[in-house]
Amino acid sequence: MKKYLSLSLLTVIMIAAISSCKNKKINEGPDALIAHIDSTVKPGNDFFLYANGGWFKQNPIPASEQSNGIWQLIQDTINAQIRQVCESSAALKDAPVGSNKQKIGDFFYTGMDTVSLNSKGISDLKKDFDMIDAIKDVNGVVKAASYIHTVAASPLFGFYVGQDDKNSSKNAVFVSQGGLSLPDRNYYFDADARAVNIRQKFVTHLENMFSIMAYPKEKAKAAADKLMKLETAIAKTSRKREDCRDPFANYNKMSFKQLCESTPNIDWKAFGDGMGLHNVDTVIVGQPEFLKAMNGYLKTFALDDWKNYLKYQLLRGLGRYVDAKTYLEIFDFYSSTIRGIKEPKPRWKRVVEETDGSLGELIGQVYVDEYLPKGTKKKLEEIGDAIKSIFAERIKALDWMSSTTKEKALAKLNAVIMKVGYPDKWKDLSSMKIDRSSYVNNVMNANKWETSYMISKYGKAVDRTEWGMQPQTYNAYYNPSNNEIVIPGCNIIVPGYEGKMADDALLYSIIGATFGHEITHGFDDQGCKYNAEGNLQNWWTAEDSVKFYAKTRMIVNQFNKFIAVDSLHINGELTLGENIADLGGIIMAYEAFKKTDQFKNKTLIAGANPAQRFFLGYALAWMVNERPEATANQVKSNEHSPAKFRVIGPLSNMIEFYEAFDVKQGDAMWLTESSRVKIW
Repeated sequence: MKKYLSLSLLTVIMIAAISSCKNKKINEGPDALIAHIDSTVKPGNDFFLYANGGWFKQNPIPASEQSNGIWQLIQDTINAQIRQVCESSAALKDAPVGSNKQKIGDFFYTGMDTVSLNSKGISDLKKDFDMIDAIKDVNGVVKAASYIHTVAASPLFGFYVGQDDKNSSKNAVFVSQGGLSLPDRNYYFDADARAVNIRQKFVTHLENMFSIMAYPKEKAKAAADKLMKLETAIAKTSRKREDCRDPFANYNKMSFKQLCESTPNIDWKAFGDGMGLHNVDTVIVGQPEFLKAMNGYLKTFALDDWKNYLKYQLLRGLGRYVDAKTYLEIFDFYSSTIRGIKEPKPRWKRVVEETDGSLGELIGQVYVDEYLPKGTKKKLEEIGDAIKSIFAERIKALDWMSSTTKEKALAKLNAVIMKVGYPDKWKDLSSMKIDRSSYVNNVMNANKWETSYMISKYGKAVDRTEWGMQPQTYNAYYNPSNNEIVIPGCNIIVPGYEGKMADDALLYSIIGATFGHEITHGFDDQGCKYNAEGNLQNWWTAEDSVKFYAKTRMIVNQFNKFIAVDSLHINGELTLGENIADLGGIIMAYEAFKKTDQFKNKTLIAGANPAQRFFLGYALAWMVNERPEATANQVKSNEHSPAKFRVIGPLSNMIEFYEAFDVKQGDAMWLTESSRVKIW
């Protein structure tokens, strides 16, 4: 892990000057948090750069990354630990066949065997290309698409088995719009210079990929041009991403017979059979108009165009696991052109991340035993319980919500399941075949296992104990259908405080805000539409809904004004749910932190009082310096605002932040009291 900056005396003096002289002082030595400050930036103008700018100046973005910051630091630590697991497993000569270490070791070994990979080229995929070439009709296109869904990508549309939004105890079949190769429909139509450049380079990329598949030059160019027209048509009939956020509008249950009758050119039985899914009675369709359009495209576009589309989908999904030429072509477009990354990551890191992505359940067991700090689960539960308690207090004190809705909100909050640290049981990967014959085949086998595991849920009761992340995954989530939050154990890591527990200001501002964020998702503009049992149901009074959406509209307007890069504004409608959760999360975390001894005793650490240290810790949680290309891609295709605005957005609404850093009218982050948003 990279070292943090040494302590800036000037910064400490500056912060100490705005701290209470009555505060108890501890730990006057160098402190990693304070060392990040850029004292040339006024806190009230750009708190994100004030808190993190010093670190950014000393730590430029590596050529192999799209960003640098806290996520990269933590991921580097986790990758180094997983690397030890992979290398030690690969070195074993007598690991029992089928054992965790045999699978981890063989998967990693094949990924690192560049001599074999480069000598094979894409030959391991020849039988699949031959299968596509042999397609005779539209039914063959659908059957091939089904196969590709199991091993590589999601051509034509999205398809999965998961909890029924209106009956969370049962698993259902979902079909949704999809099938695009660019990150979002916007890329096919936007007129800004970035989008135009990406479209042009995408066609060139397609030509190069078809050349790798041994197409003659003119045929490769023609195939690329026609594929671009096909995908543009698909994009045109796709809903905008923000229009896919309403769970009611995107829930359309129909019988399997109705699905087949509405899209007669799609052989749904053959598609399901290809994925191992049989005897389907009902399907939940996200966007019916998209499927009807796709049904037409299967006839209006030539069969050869669909063959080229399927070949590209297959190679795009698996090209990172074959020879260097194919990998670099995919990297050049998807990583360099779209996200601005200058060079590939070291091979070991790429293979470690893929091994973890494919065999995370196996690696997670080793990670918990050998690397996760003792007491992690207990500390996470302590913070989570504190945040949940605060949320209850806040709901009870709301002046805009009726007692009827409050009662149901509290019932939902009380029912929230908190899964922290690591699961109590692990998935059984014994049927997954991994050996040393082929890296791409190992990836395909892992994908097949994942698909089979998902499909096997159909017709069975929902397992509410299941985790969707591993303990070594630095992330978290809220699942509205389970009314649960999941916080993996590695979230306990705070860079700069290795070997010791960070103080509560940091733990509550980083981890506490994470708990608060995920719980708030249960009450954001989407989560609020699910009841305590996780069923899609309106439990609000009409009057309360009007008041709630008036408040959320204020957040939309705030974020629509933010310019992320060039002249590209954040999409306040698309990012609304995450922005609500960020604001709720930091407020809950601060209120919980106020109950700690550190806050009550007004403890000074490295010249910063508890409130200042808390807000600096929150900025540390989003200490991410990102390439402009990556930021532009995120704004166009992701529901999360860029890191900078996840700091200045919510903090601009908190009077406690204003008081901690003397934010006044005229400062860029200052908002009038009537403009500040208070929901939860």
